[in-house]
Amino acid sequence: MPTGLTQDAGWEIGVSRTIRQPPQAVWEFITGPEGVALWLRAEGPLPTEKGAPYRTADGVEGEIRSYRPGDRVRLTHGTSTIQVAVSPGSTEDRAVLRFHQERLASAEEREERRTYWKGVMDRVVSELS
Repeated sequence: MPTGLTQDAGWEIGVSRTIRQPPQAVWEFITGPEGVALWLRAEGPLPTEKGAPYRTADGVEGEIRSYRPGDRVRLTHGTSTIQVAVSPGSTEDRAVLRFHQERLASAEEREERRTYWKGVMDRVVSELS
């Protein structure tokens, strides 16, 4: 099976990075208005109720699937699913931020999303530095 293709979730991509910030600070940024505008291109803050709808600036619609404060959020994004997770790093002033997107249509879309999420990660790190 090609890299990034799973039996259950189709094509998927994930990126993660350790950031020199406490996990709570990263979580508050990523779910707050600035962070939501940056990674989801939607007006924030992110809804927290399961089933709550949202719409991005470029017209993609989705809904919150699960929201665990300080930990992770899963949401639909058109026909795909995105999960954003924040976990403690090796020390209390570090956090690991992960973006994962599954149910992508093709290897080409996977590569497009890899480029997108790497760019998002660079901007998040820059904003939090």
